[in-house]
Amino acid sequence: MSYDISVELQLRLYGTMLRIRIFEERVVDLLEANEIKCPTHLYIGQEAIAAGVCVALRQDDYIFGTHRSHGHYLAKGGDMKQMMAELFGKRTGCSKGRGGSMHLVAPEVGLLSTAPLVSGTIPIAVGAALASKLRAEDRVSVVFFGDGVVDEGVFYESMNFAALKKLAVIFVCENNFFATHLHISERRVRDNIVKISDIYGMPGVRVDGNNAVEVYYAADRAIARARGGAGPTLLECRTYRWRGHVGPKWDLDVGLRRKQELPKWLAKDPIVRLKKHLLEDGAVSLEELKRLSADIEQEVEESITKARQASRPKEEELMDYVFRENKGQESHLAQD
Repeated sequence: MSYDISVELQLRLYGTMLRIRIFEERVVDLLEANEIKCPTHLYIGQEAIAAGVCVALRQDDYIFGTHRSHGHYLAKGGDMKQMMAELFGKRTGCSKGRGGSMHLVAPEVGLLSTAPLVSGTIPIAVGAALASKLRAEDRVSVVFFGDGVVDEGVFYESMNFAALKKLAVIFVCENNFFATHLHISERRVRDNIVKISDIYGMPGVRVDGNNAVEVYYAADRAIARARGGAGPTLLECRTYRWRGHVGPKWDLDVGLRRKQELPKWLAKDPIVRLKKHLLEDGAVSLEELKRLSADIEQEVEESITKARQASRPKEEELMDYVFRENKGQESHLAQD
């Protein structure tokens, strides 16, 4: 794979991946210490996808995630302190302590929704792309999802509508080969997710999801195509989650296949791969990368300290943000 992009851009990709990794590894510690109690799905091992796609986007472009979206949130520019507070269930969290790990939002940087419902954000992303088209805006919408989503009917309906209307939406399949604990070979007759795009006449591109530069190239082309009015693209990024489906464990008890596959994927660490290239190319020094790592570690520790110090939502606030409030007006429900 050619690395024919600027050193500055490579460092941005590397820094984004490292920031996600260090954050997630500390979340592992906090889960094991029972400081974080909400169900938490870790992004470790898949960092190159969020980094490669989001670095290619503008701040005002939209992204939508899944139950495993810490990486998407950070890569798009979400505030780390707010996300850590959300994991702790604190009022200063990005979802006011009500969403936890699976319901993150950062509209200020274009992250409009993450949700645990399989395929739940697919039609929302298509709807956002339709809204952008109706408003004559050149925003692009990106929706991240796992390989389990291609077993859902709404995925095909959304793909068809996006292609029919030539909407500026990118479908990014993070194919880590498992839907919960079920391997793709147990769910699909063929390993051919990328070919689904052929049905709808849109480009389909399969990339090494552990190569941030390759992901960036593919995303950049798809985004330019969408922004130019040519419609959607399906990206299948092949990767592997290191940790279990949910929580900090390794899921080595779910079958022989994972025991055999995991060591091979650990050796394909996307961060180590880009770091090795940067050092071999002489683009940066090892000391520079160590300083970057130290800065990120400090940022993560500061986010933990702030989260610990913050307060939880009060009991009387339980129903806040559940229904829309029409201040100064009686609700229709009250009138009825």
